[in-house]
Amino acid sequence: MLRDSIKRKMIIIAETNDILVAKLIQQFKELGYEGFEFAKSGQEIYSILRQFYETPESIALIVLADDLPDCSLKELSHALSNNESGVFIPSIALINKGAAANDSASLSHSRISLSKQTYTAIELGLAVNFLLFINNERHLRHKQQEKLLTELSERKVVDAKLKYLVAHDELTGLLNRNSLEQHIRLTLNRNNGKTFKQDGVLLFIDIDRFSLINELEGFEVGDRFLVEVIRLIRETLNNSGLLARIGSDEFCLYFENKSITDAVDWAERIRRSLDSFRFMIGKIAYSITVSIGISSLKSTKCILHPSELISQAHQACCMAKTNGRNLVWQYNNQESIIKERHRDFYWVPIIRDALLNQHLFLVFQPIINLVTGDVSHYEVLLRLKADDGIVIMPSEFIPAAERMGLIHGIDLWVVEAAIDYLAALPDSLSHISLTINLSSFAFQDKALLPTIKQKLNMTWVSAERITFEITETAAVDNFQQTSLMINQIRALGCRFALDDFGTGYSSFNYLKKFPVDYVK
Repeated sequence: MLRDSIKRKMIIIAETNDILVAKLIQQFKELGYEGFEFAKSGQEIYSILRQFYETPESIALIVLADDLPDCSLKELSHALSNNESGVFIPSIALINKGAAANDSASLSHSRISLSKQTYTAIELGLAVNFLLFINNERHLRHKQQEKLLTELSERKVVDAKLKYLVAHDELTGLLNRNSLEQHIRLTLNRNNGKTFKQDGVLLFIDIDRFSLINELEGFEVGDRFLVEVIRLIRETLNNSGLLARIGSDEFCLYFENKSITDAVDWAERIRRSLDSFRFMIGKIAYSITVSIGISSLKSTKCILHPSELISQAHQACCMAKTNGRNLVWQYNNQESIIKERHRDFYWVPIIRDALLNQHLFLVFQPIINLVTGDVSHYEVLLRLKADDGIVIMPSEFIPAAERMGLIHGIDLWVVEAAIDYLAALPDSLSHISLTINLSSFAFQDKALLPTIKQKLNMTWVSAERITFEITETAAVDNFQQTSLMINQIRALGCRFALDDFGTGYSSFNYLKKFPVDYVK
């Protein structure tokens, strides 16, 4: 198939001897070639080649006489074999007797020399086949190189896109958190090197109630909303600062060599700009408000990682939200709520470790019958043993556990440990009963009821020996859920006590509606 396509191509014969031209035509026809062009000078060759400038692949080869007027055999052969398009035109040089020896190694230029006087048809055929084979190989190699270059170029484009995506947010085109931290880290490194001192400020911008847009209008509209917010912020900034998206609706803006006063001014500009804008969906107008927290990077401060600066700005932003939203708030580590957050972060790993490694333990306070003086039952109290052996009271860590979502694990641990304790008592102490305090979040845990039921079934402990306590305030805050859970637990045979009665709502109407056994 390849050979047939080659034979349909043109052969250019450049020879002044008409007899030799006729001989060549006959010999090429015998080889299967039909198309010919003729030239008797170098100018005529170039004229023919210009006709095929757009389609040089239409030429199979050129037969050249070494004594052709106005033609340099070496220069022409070199030109024919150095086409940037990858199409090479091989040539056969017909050399007069005695001149072939002076012909330099020409195969590198896709040229074979034959003696004009002595060559045979067989030699011509072999030369043609060899040249066309070599030419086809060169063409394939060029195509492969071209393909490789294309693939490399495409890979470079893909790599560039990947590098961009790694450093930027896909939706907004802003820097992502990692890129922002890298930029701040460079500033920290320069400061630590003491080559110069530099101040900087970070704004943490959180869109208030952004989740409502996604819930009411869908995520596509939410994305458009975000893009519009970024457009407004950029217009306000006028290319000042380094803006990054670090969460779904959270952004950070970093300024180098700016004071807190400058930061507050920029934050207020952004807040006012967004507050006055209305995002239209059909006929519905959504207002945009943001809460902004500000933290400062000062040369006198010891901040070891960019995340510390971001965390401080985030805490300040949370303060803005806590105080009503649509506010600008400066970070102050002396504020009570921020101190409380630091305490919570301190207790989280300790509580987790205590739950995993049995550092929690129970103590039992006897409850005395004032009439008989006998022990009525025991109240279960919780303690935590620190690594240094110090016993920590629950008032130290329970509030942090409630705020950080660890209280459910503690509730379940206390329930299981208390029932296991009853199960381990000898028969002579089977009359002992326990009162177990539950947190105000206990009834929000769907695992509580199945845990109590399973533990009672596994240990054969009588449910009547267990009384659960919950405070009045917690019970009233979740009235319906509390009533349902109390009924379900009492159905197992357990009793219930309402603790701290009278300190909260102190209404006897609530007391009538709660199916409790005791009031404390």
